[in-house]
Amino acid sequence: MFVNAAVTATGQREFRDDADAQRLSVGFLHEYIAGNYRELYAATLALGINDFNAALIVRNLLESSRDLTPEVRRREGELIARRLELMAPQRVWKLFRELARRGVNNRRTRAIMREWTAGRRDPVFDAVKYRTGVKATLRHAHLRTPAETGTFLFTAPRKVAAFETPLFETWRQAHYAQSALYELPYTVAEGLASKHGIKRATFLERIAPQLTRLERLRLQGAGERAEVGAVRADLSRMPLTRLASYVLSLPRADRTARYDELRHALTESARRAAGDAAGTWGRVVAVLDDSFSSFGSTAKRQRPLAVALACRFLLKALAREFTGLWTSGLHDPLLVRPSGPTPLGERLIDALELAPDRLVVVSDGWDNSPPGLAAEVLRVWRERLDPGGATTVVHLNPVYDADGFDVKRLSASVPTVGVRDAEDVPALVELARFAEGRAGFEELRHYLTDRQDRFRARKAAV
Repeated sequence: MFVNAAVTATGQREFRDDADAQRLSVGFLHEYIAGNYRELYAATLALGINDFNAALIVRNLLESSRDLTPEVRRREGELIARRLELMAPQRVWKLFRELARRGVNNRRTRAIMREWTAGRRDPVFDAVKYRTGVKATLRHAHLRTPAETGTFLFTAPRKVAAFETPLFETWRQAHYAQSALYELPYTVAEGLASKHGIKRATFLERIAPQLTRLERLRLQGAGERAEVGAVRADLSRMPLTRLASYVLSLPRADRTARYDELRHALTESARRAAGDAAGTWGRVVAVLDDSFSSFGSTAKRQRPLAVALACRFLLKALAREFTGLWTSGLHDPLLVRPSGPTPLGERLIDALELAPDRLVVVSDGWDNSPPGLAAEVLRVWRERLDPGGATTVVHLNPVYDADGFDVKRLSASVPTVGVRDAEDVPALVELARFAEGRAGFEELRHYLTDRQDRFRARKAAV
């Protein structure tokens, strides 16, 4: 249950829950698991949880470090250090600011801040791009810093005559000369461009060389509207779920006009995500939810549908034979949109008639056309028609249910696991046996111990 929450919950509004309800629900769940199962709570850092929950776990572990044995302290420290390496840097700086705000200032916290900060490849770049977070961290952990960096962070840097560090000097000059801002990181330059009154098209054209891969993807639509070709991203190299979100953000007319390009990009990204497991899953049928609730919310626009679309292409890459069934009955995955009710029961009947080796359902679990049919279909299938389990059934749910402290389940007869990114599907299918209840608590402990060992070993190899 906790892993499902840590994979799917982001503290943002969902289709049926507002942000406050989700944060209250997730916060309670973290406190309960941390207080009663601290060993397993820390171990989830080695699993494919999202950054929002990883930051909460790290914060809670650091806040309650008293009375730990040296061995537990060492193991938790290694897990925290490895997880911080994998998190987006802005998330880590935000976490450090929150620890400072909450007055968490024990020796272990300061050591973790010091080690992570010392490991940053370009501290000057960080000082410019994440200035507020860097300032809070250095002040809170009493970290030493080069004199000029201290001047840039803690005094009035715009009043300095000149900096010797090139990026600091570029930042200073960019407040007065427009040409200098195009050598800054995009997120820093954007605010200065607004102050200078620079036209959007001109700014995008000249800042393009500074854009990261994901910034290019996020800005591609703006670049196309402004007729700026330099912003165009190489879609085939993009992460699968992010690419699916981009495809769904396009009007259907644009998807049709760029059909071959988009399909090729999704296929190549899925093949890369499948890796060595490509073609090894036998006959796979996927039931994919494109009902109206797959819109998600204004905070997570079409996120559930993007996960379903990405899963469709990944499962096709993993399968020897593949069939995808959308709840709407649509046959072309590139033209899906959130609409209509959720007739999961009918689609499950269609899927099971094909007698696949694996049946994967990607849905928020709100079966409503008619209500309860999906659960009954799965019960009868498992109890009467396939008691030996010739067909493996797994439900992947991308939406956290605040009221249930979990993702909503379709049926007690099949395992349900939370999914954030389609790329995590192979690992999540492995976790499904614990959600199904067929594996015991000790087996879960052994599994998590093995995952922790491999997780920490990868840190040592970096």
